[in-house]
Amino acid sequence: MHHRTTVAGLAGALALTALTVPAAGADEFSGDIRITKVVVNGGKDIVLGTTDVKTFSIAVTATDDSGIETGKTFPVMWHTLLANGDALGLVTPADIAGTCVVQSFTTTTCTYTMKMNPRVHPHDNTTAGTWTVSAHALANDGDYYTRNSAAKAKVLRSSRLTVNASPEPVKKNRTVTVTGALTRANWVTYTYGGYARQPVKLQFRKKGTSTYKTLKTVTTDSRGSLRTTTKTTADGYFRYSFAGTPTTPAVAAAGDYVDVR
Repeated sequence: MHHRTTVAGLAGALALTALTVPAAGADEFSGDIRITKVVVNGGKDIVLGTTDVKTFSIAVTATDDSGIETGKTFPVMWHTLLANGDALGLVTPADIAGTCVVQSFTTTTCTYTMKMNPRVHPHDNTTAGTWTVSAHALANDGDYYTRNSAAKAKVLRSSRLTVNASPEPVKKNRTVTVTGALTRANWVTYTYGGYARQPVKLQFRKKGTSTYKTLKTVTTDSRGSLRTTTKTTADGYFRYSFAGTPTTPAVAAAGDYVDVR
C-alpha cells in the first residue's frame, strides 16, 4: 500500500511551528539568518531496493550573527507536491534534534538521520530520480529561514547484473557464450524485474591483471536478458557492466572465470 503524507500531518508530528513543505518557490525568512549548505547522503545517490529500509543523513549548515538555536534546524525530503497540499514520498528526520556541531559563534551544522522505506516512501516507480530537500533554521535572536529547495538528491531503483560464460574450460580461440540479466527494483510489485533495451558492456580481465577491457556492447532484450558470443584468448574473467540511467544506478557483475586450455 502506498502512502501520501500531508503537510499538516508533518507539522503536527514535528511539533514545530515554522515548517511547511512549500507550495511555491519563494523562501520564507526573517532577519539575516541564512542556510548556507545542505548535504544529502554525503553527496551520494540514495539507492533503494524492495525490502530494506535505507538509512542516510542530511546535514544542514546555517549562520546568523546571534548564533543558531540547536534543535530547531531540520530538513524534510519529498518527491512531488500536489495541488491539495499532499507531498508524495515525504521523509522526516528520525530524531528532530539531530546532532549539532557549532562551527563558530555564528555558524552551526546539524546532521539528521533519515530513513526511507521502499514500501512507504516511493509512491511508485515514477518517483525514481530527483527529490527535493527543504530546510528550516532558527537563530538565537528569533530570526528564521525556511529554504524551500535547499538541495536536490537522486533516489534510484537498485540494480542487479549477472553473468555466466560457457563452456568452461574451453580451448584457446574457441567461442564462448556469455549470458546474463539486468534487473532493477520495482516499487509497485516489490520484486526485481528485467530492465529492457539497455546497453551493457561485455568486459574481460586477463588472469593476473587488475583492469577490465571492454569487448563489445550488448543490448538487453524485452526481459532484461543478455546473450552474446566471443572468442577466448587467455585465462580470465568475463563480466557485464552497466553505466546506469537517471533512475537506476550503475552496476557490474562479479567476474566469471574461464579456464582456457
